[in-house]
Amino acid sequence: MNLLFSMLVPLILALVALFGFLRKTDVYAAFSVGAKDGLHLLTRIFPALVGLLTAVYMLRASGLLTHLEQILAPALSFLGIPPETVALMLVRPVSGSGALGVGAELISTYGPDSIIGRTAAVMLGSTETTFYTITIYFGAAGISKTRYAIPAALCADFAGFLAAAWAVRLFSALS
Repeated sequence: MNLLFSMLVPLILALVALFGFLRKTDVYAAFSVGAKDGLHLLTRIFPALVGLLTAVYMLRASGLLTHLEQILAPALSFLGIPPETVALMLVRPVSGSGALGVGAELISTYGPDSIIGRTAAVMLGSTETTFYTITIYFGAAGISKTRYAIPAALCADFAGFLAAAWAVRLFSALS
């Protein structure tokens, strides 16, 4: 079974290449175009990611984030949310890539099998980059006033964070 999981990615890549070959597609050219598009995407995202991660590190280095964690710790602990995830909960509605960086830091600091690491991973998958999504969808629809959409979306984000923490605790208790 371990061999199957270790070979899963190479098998998927081989199946994709075989599928492209059978459809008479130039797989290498398609890969090159995809890699080029990925690098263009990286150049667009990278400055914002660096800025956001720098801001989070500055908040952490200044002690403000730690102070905020201490202030919110009783309420978050009562709700079952690890207080260490405060930075992730602040960044996630703003930037998905920034939240990924904060989540990766939490996982590397506390470990992937810790309650904090698992909760961070589930939080990343259970919420959306609220402000980006609202900007894109409302902009596409020509809506300039969001009215109650942002407060409702932020409440939904908090519900997602809460559900993520509860799910991790539930499944950790079962295993």
